Amino acid sequence: MDLAAKRALLDTTLRELGSVMVAYSGGTDSAFLTWVAYQALGDNMLAVIADSPSLPRAELEAALAFTTLHHIPSQIIHTAEIENPDYQRNDSRRCFHCKDELFTVMESEQVVRGFRYLAYGMNLDDDGEFRPGQQAASQHRALAPLVTAQLTKAEIRQLAREANLELWDKPASACLSSRISMVGP
Repeated sequence: MDLAAKRALLDTTLRELGSVMVAYSGGTDSAFLTWVAYQALGDNMLAVIADSPSLPRAELEAALAFTTLHHIPSQIIHTAEIENPDYQRNDSRRCFHCKDELFTVMESEQVVRGFRYLAYGMNLDDDGEFRPGQQAASQHRALAPLVTAQLTKAEIRQLAREANLELWDKPASACLSSRISMVGP
């Protein structure tokens, strides 16, 4: 499938959802998904940014600047993964506990706001890797429209560049919790 067909499939997939809340981190994949979802659904989508101590303030500001610039509806939700002893262990399952908290809070908002689906920015290159966060997303029935459209990271960057999205080449960055020890010796 060529890139234009993949982009068309992404548009169709999102339109068919009717309404969706997108887990939006401010990275290239989730930003592109958020932007396309807004193009396809307008106000029937919401970009949801999880704020916690593990999110650098500069990243939160940049994520909000992107949604403001593109008039994308967004909401900050506060997550408390850092209070979970399983998360505090900071082991290989830390991302599971973080995403489990994210999607649990998003599900509560989904009910209140009446959105039909949750989605996140997993791409085709992420499939098959050890990604505990994907397991949490699956348990919460979060959809991966970029995978449905068979888009790779490089293709997402290319489409974002073609759309003149300023973060098309933003480097991936790990959360702060992966850089520090959360528990004592």
